[in-house]
Amino acid sequence: MRLSVRFQTTLYLVVAMLLITGVAWLAVDRAVWPESATYLLRLHGGAAMAMLVVLGALLPLHVRIGWRRGRNLASGIAMLASNGILVVTAFGLYYAGSDALRYWASELHVVTGLALPVLVGGHVALGWRSRRTAARERVAAATRGRLEQTERAPR
Repeated sequence: MRLSVRFQTTLYLVVAMLLITGVAWLAVDRAVWPESATYLLRLHGGAAMAMLVVLGALLPLHVRIGWRRGRNLASGIAMLASNGILVVTAFGLYYAGSDALRYWASELHVVTGLALPVLVGGHVALGWRSRRTAARERVAAATRGRLEQTERAPR
């Protein structure tokens, strides 16, 4: 199911904000600007809250309909899984009491977060391709239907 332009724009802006603040935090956290890292994490957390709202809207608007149509299931499942991993690891980063758990949650969160824009792009590209294929099939079916009607018509 195609998302509205407004919803797409919101989704892409939130994903971009998460990517930018996450990558920037990775860069400055290990550098000499710890106060910048704090502000970047706050921005990242705010963008993550916005992403949770967007994900909540995607479930009934996009995921459910796409699941019923059976289109882009593999990439859609990858999107759901990666977002689920990001939510769970973010929770672990915030609330983990164990240093070992926090380390693994951090590593998994970073790797998944860096992969997310690629997954989003792949899912969108597959969506474009499947919509074009479905449109061609509809045109072909309509053309066949008209030909069959022409052939059955009395002469």
